[in-house]
Amino acid sequence: MKGQINGLQHIGIGTTNLVSTWKWMKEYFGYDIPMFDSVAEAPLMDLYTNNKTVNKRAAMIYNLQGGTAIELVELRSTTPRKPDFEVQLGDLGIFNCQIKVCSDRFNDVANEFIKAELFQTSDILQDGLGRRILNLSSPENLHFQLIESDDFFKKGTQNTAGVCGCSIGCSDIDKSKKFYAALGYDEVILETEGVFDDLKGFPGGDSQFKRSILQQKHPIKGAFSKIIGTTQIELLQVQDRTPKPIFKDRIWGDPGFIHLGFDVRGMKQIEKQLGYSGYNFTCDSSDQHHMGKTHVHCTYLEDPDGTLIEFTEVYKMPIIEKMGIFLRLSSRNPDKSIPSWLLKMSRFARIKDNYWERNPK
Repeated sequence: MKGQINGLQHIGIGTTNLVSTWKWMKEYFGYDIPMFDSVAEAPLMDLYTNNKTVNKRAAMIYNLQGGTAIELVELRSTTPRKPDFEVQLGDLGIFNCQIKVCSDRFNDVANEFIKAELFQTSDILQDGLGRRILNLSSPENLHFQLIESDDFFKKGTQNTAGVCGCSIGCSDIDKSKKFYAALGYDEVILETEGVFDDLKGFPGGDSQFKRSILQQKHPIKGAFSKIIGTTQIELLQVQDRTPKPIFKDRIWGDPGFIHLGFDVRGMKQIEKQLGYSGYNFTCDSSDQHHMGKTHVHCTYLEDPDGTLIEFTEVYKMPIIEKMGIFLRLSSRNPDKSIPSWLLKMSRFARIKDNYWERNPK
């Protein structure tokens, strides 16, 4: 059996207050369905937490309209530490998340964000692929980009779907392209160099960049393929200043975008395949990792600049936990998605505004 890297599954976000960040994500980006929400120690991450096991609350949440999930992490055993410098576009690591907005509603939704005056926003701009975008920063100084799209799993009443990609700062764009090609992002759909108007709304966005946007040449496979849809990874190499590591002198779980998560099948085979290319796992849960009622196998590796990549092989997950409806993925065809009707059942797991008062952690 050959290992299979299906594509982006989630983005990890460290936060100083999981509840307030989740409420914000629910209100503005429609992330209202949890896959798990639990408090536990994280010995798997000792290598990235100064060799001390941290206790954390983590919640994996998603938007049923489509896109990847988000994993929120709040450190409990240590005080989360923000960066002691202003993170700029092109610094080494994940700088922003890109959020899908339906094309026929883009201007209305973008103008709602601008008028809300709760965020630092740009004007409505156009990126190198001709898509309308809006750059914005959250109250916790997390950076996002609204991107027009017609790639939705289910259109509903929410303003946005979920995450469809991210921007990653790198020191050598050619090395990074080779690495992400090994993870399946093997088609370069934009490659250019210069100063870009659509980046100027972000700190450091007026610099000179080498820029590549990558996506999967072949359609995404796997259990979550229908809901995730098409995803992209943007690589940025700043040319006129020396980039800093975004997590310099900080640990996994501190505020910011802490890792990029991929859905996989056949973890042991993937380890061998990537090892032949010189990319080795740094952490491995050895097939025994439970997050609430969700059972997974997790491993980590690093991109050429140390950005953390998480591989997750899901064996069992809740569809509607309160009704006892679970799905065992280990016996399913690894190429096929979960049926649409079953995915849509998860709407019954949507949380209400009193969720956090009823479920203190």
